[in-house]
Amino acid sequence: MAHTIALVDDDRNILTSVSIALEAEGFTVRSYTDGVEALRGLTAQPVDLAVLDIKMPRMDGMELLSRLRKQTAMPVIFLTSKDDEVDEVLGLRMGADDYIKKPFSQRLLIERIRALLRRGEIAREAPDGEAEPAIHRGLLVLDPGRHACTWKGEEVTLTVTEFLLLKALAVRPGHVKNRDQLMDAAYGESIYVDDRTIDSHIKRLRKKFKMVDDEFAQIETLYGVGYRYRET
Repeated sequence: MAHTIALVDDDRNILTSVSIALEAEGFTVRSYTDGVEALRGLTAQPVDLAVLDIKMPRMDGMELLSRLRKQTAMPVIFLTSKDDEVDEVLGLRMGADDYIKKPFSQRLLIERIRALLRRGEIAREAPDGEAEPAIHRGLLVLDPGRHACTWKGEEVTLTVTEFLLLKALAVRPGHVKNRDQLMDAAYGESIYVDDRTIDSHIKRLRKKFKMVDDEFAQIETLYGVGYRYRET
């Protein structure tokens, strides 16, 4: 059965183009031009995943997410042109699952949607006690089943992409991962992103950990080679 995706954006051009792209991939799409309309529609007819713009008339994406989280745990991706990391962190703490900035690749958005839907299906299908075990690396704890990350016992809020990159590094401390390997870990082999995208994610990862611990230095750069998670 086809998954149903909700698109909420006051830009009708984005609604039209993304709807066409998603429908071509076999998704059923429901579109809304503002948060009030979307809340009414999604309360009456829930969907499998929602893509929300942050800046909208009547009710913005933050408020819409806050209200939706009172009634559903469906995956949510923020789609916004705002280049403000404070909004990103706030949105993720409120319960968003990922965050993609405009302008964006429709192919990348579709792959992020697929990744979130797959993650939900794996979690539902895993028998009790058989969820992927948490990864403990010194002061770091990564729990894939709950998409949770802590450092020194404090929560570090990560996007799906950031979580997958950190997991790829932390699984084998001391071993170097080049950028191609990290791309595959975060995006899958079917998606190409340039080296600067990986570097940007690593920079943001470090920044988020330094907000918790200014002395965090576990992610090491080997110039011209790649990255590794420092052995403890």
